Amino acid sequence: MNNEDDKKLFNSREDAIREILDILPRERISGDEWILISISTQAIPIVEELAKKLNLKYDLLFCEPILAPNNRECTVGMVSETEDIVLNQELVESFGINLDFIYGEAHRRYEEKILSKVYKYRKGDLIGSLEGKNVLLVDEGCETGMTVMTATKTAINLRAKSVVYVTPVLPANVAYALEPVIDEMFSVHKVSNFVDVEFYYSKLQELSSEDVIEIIKNSKHYLPFQKLGE
Repeated sequence: MNNEDDKKLFNSREDAIREILDILPRERISGDEWILISISTQAIPIVEELAKKLNLKYDLLFCEPILAPNNRECTVGMVSETEDIVLNQELVESFGINLDFIYGEAHRRYEEKILSKVYKYRKGDLIGSLEGKNVLLVDEGCETGMTVMTATKTAINLRAKSVVYVTPVLPANVAYALEPVIDEMFSVHKVSNFVDVEFYYSKLQELSSEDVIEIIKNSKHYLPFQKLGE
């Protein structure tokens, strides 16, 4: 067994930030051609600190799971705020789910979940063009890779120049599966017998929407609110 499989790897998000900064090529990830994209509201403290250290702007990209009709605990796909969809084809086929259900459920999740987040965290504006940008996707940990793949598809469709992914911890098999999808990946730990993201932090406080808004409202790097002030 990998000795990382059954132990805490980070004390807190602050610990994860320090270790991420140690592995990133900071001199290369700089300038107006780069933008940080948080793919989870829970990752905002990490992205805010990375933005300060790298002197980059950042944005949020919202995705929501598409759930199986006969098992509401099972995610069979993911939809983004641009209504890009990524499916777990194996699960879709094994459950016998037709595409009409998939697209209908994706649109429902978009209208009921994603749009409310867009209004809450971006005052109603959808994410803008990423044309010519090197996009650095960030979260606090990865479990299945579905959100990363959906965010990557969206970034490419928004004409991103490249898509790079950084995360403190993820399953080794997911890292392997993501390699052909993204241009480059930086991870502190790849774990063979992965439990869940929270397991690898000694303290991982769940952020409320008020916590997130407080951070982005006072940020000098959160791009949507800066645009509103122009």
